[in-house]
Amino acid sequence: METNFHIPTAAEMLANGDSPDLLFWVGCAGSFDERAQRITKDICKILHHVGIKYAILGTEESCTGDPAKRAGNEFLFQMQAMMNIQVLDGYAIKKIVTACPHCFNTLKNEYPSLGGHYEVIHHTQLIQSLIDEGKLRPTDGHDFKGKRITYHDPCYLGRANEVYEAPRKVLETLDADLVELKRCKSNGLCCGAGGAQMFKEPEAGKKDVNIERIEDVLASEASVVAAACPFCMTMLRDGVKIKEKEQEIQVLDIAEITVRANKL
Repeated sequence: METNFHIPTAAEMLANGDSPDLLFWVGCAGSFDERAQRITKDICKILHHVGIKYAILGTEESCTGDPAKRAGNEFLFQMQAMMNIQVLDGYAIKKIVTACPHCFNTLKNEYPSLGGHYEVIHHTQLIQSLIDEGKLRPTDGHDFKGKRITYHDPCYLGRANEVYEAPRKVLETLDADLVELKRCKSNGLCCGAGGAQMFKEPEAGKKDVNIERIEDVLASEASVVAAACPFCMTMLRDGVKIKEKEQEIQVLDIAEITVRANKL
C-alpha cells in the first residue's frame, strides 16, 4: 500500500524494541478491496497527521472470523480467532482501532470469551475524540460546506453496539446541511451485506435490500452519503450505480470526509 510516509508493522516495532500505543486492524476489505483500500490509506493519513504511535500487523493479520461465524461455521471462526489472539498477545496489544464494524464487533464482543481482551474502538470514535481534543479541525472553504449530507448507520456499529453519536458528531463539524434518513439509528435499515450475505447472491425476492436502502437516500435528496463500513460502501455504491445517480450522489467514508475537510 503506497503512501508518502512509512506505515510500521508491529513486528518492525518489536525488532526496534518498541511497541505501538494503538494497533490499526485493517481487515479483509481494507486490505484487498480496491475501494476500501482508499479508506485504509486515509485512516493512516489521520493517524500520521496527529502523531499517534500506531502499527499494523501486515501479513500477520488474518480474518477475524466474522463471516465464518455468521455463516454458521463456529469451528472455523474459533480457529481464526485463536490464531489472531495468539498474534495480538504476542505483541502485547492493548488497544485496537478498525474501520470495519464487523471486525469491531467480533474483536470487541466475541474475542473475550476466547481469551482475547482488548480495548476496541471504531475509526469514527477515534476521529471524534481527535476532534474533541482539537487535533483535527476542518479548514476554511472545504469541499463539504453547505452540502446536503446524510449518514447510513452500519448494523454492527449502530444497532449491535449502539455507536450512533460519534459519526454524526464528526459530520456536525463540517458546517453542512445534515439530514437523517427516514430509517436511522436504532430503526436503521441494513445495506444488505451483513451476516456473510456480502459473499453470496441474494435470495429471490421482490427487491434487493441495497436498492430499498438507496431509495431512502434518494428520498433524503442528499448529495453525499457518509458510510462507516466497507461492506455498506460496496452496497450503497452498487445501489447508486443501479439507480444511475453516480453524477448526483457521492458515497464517502467518514475517514475520507475527514481527510478532505482537513486537507490532510
